[in-house]
Amino acid sequence: MGLSIVGTGRHLPKDVATNEDLARVMDTTAEWIHQRTGIVERHFAAEGEGASDLGAEAAKRALARAGMGASDVDYVVMSTMTPDFHFPGPAAMVAAKLGIPGVPCLDVRQQCASFIYQLQLAHALIGAGQARNVLMIGAEAHAGFMPWEDWDYLHGKGGSPPSQDAFDRATRHRGLAILFGDGGGAVVVRKTDDARGVIGVDVHSDGRYVDYIHIPSGFTKRPYARRDDIDNDLHIPRMRGKELFKQAVTKLPESVRTLCARHHVKLDDVDLFVAHQANDRINGAVRDALGLPAHKVPSNIAKLGNTSAATIPILLDELNEQGRLKPGMLICFLALGAGLHWGSALLRT
Repeated sequence: MGLSIVGTGRHLPKDVATNEDLARVMDTTAEWIHQRTGIVERHFAAEGEGASDLGAEAAKRALARAGMGASDVDYVVMSTMTPDFHFPGPAAMVAAKLGIPGVPCLDVRQQCASFIYQLQLAHALIGAGQARNVLMIGAEAHAGFMPWEDWDYLHGKGGSPPSQDAFDRATRHRGLAILFGDGGGAVVVRKTDDARGVIGVDVHSDGRYVDYIHIPSGFTKRPYARRDDIDNDLHIPRMRGKELFKQAVTKLPESVRTLCARHHVKLDDVDLFVAHQANDRINGAVRDALGLPAHKVPSNIAKLGNTSAATIPILLDELNEQGRLKPGMLICFLALGAGLHWGSALLRT
């Protein structure tokens, strides 16, 4: 008994911000951003547009590609680090927007590494006979914590230049703001009676590194959100970029090698390595550490930035659309995210 990917879909907000746009509101240049991240532009959710909206639209497209109706879904597993509300999670909201209230839903909070965990959960649910069709969704609306206020000016649609204080504030959060973009991706997996599907998963978590990327405002811990949390920008994520880079370029190659060795798979036997799109420099370093050719490690970060939990399902849909996903292929997924959570998975299409 296994599973197969029967549908993929993605949805991107219509508003696009280029590196030149970001340079209008903070101390940076388009070249500086591209050199350090590989990013040229990214999409941002509009005001009032949340992760549940982006996820629902991506899910509709994945279901349509699978030739399925929403009523065929037995289980929804969704991931985001930018939920519409602090609680409840958005998975049930997405199911309601799809017209399937009552279907069981899980919110998985492994951030950028979520797809690996989702795949493991789908494999377990199907293997245990608890589901036949599982809808996996990753969606992010990072726009809500971007450190500027005049979006019209950012997009060159009028507005007013930032004050010096506003410019300085955005510059303080530059390392975060240049990386992230918004979007949703979805994958439908279905039970099969053959050997296709998940060959193995290698996942890890280590809370000792929680402050490498986190939101300092503790909500229920501080207690709850206080006025000075907002005044001091404690609702905006803090990121230790150099430390995260070191963790990713060490732990991801180690996970891939461990997983492949465990299942007697040679790296040369893997057709595609679909990695979380955090930073082009990270993925380049991981690729070099594993000795992989560039054509086996696809990337879309230049046009989308880091869409966190959505990066892998969005990239998977692009590959599917391009005809690069073929029956019998061996794919290795790999990702590291806030938590820290990281790992890899092997799947036969």
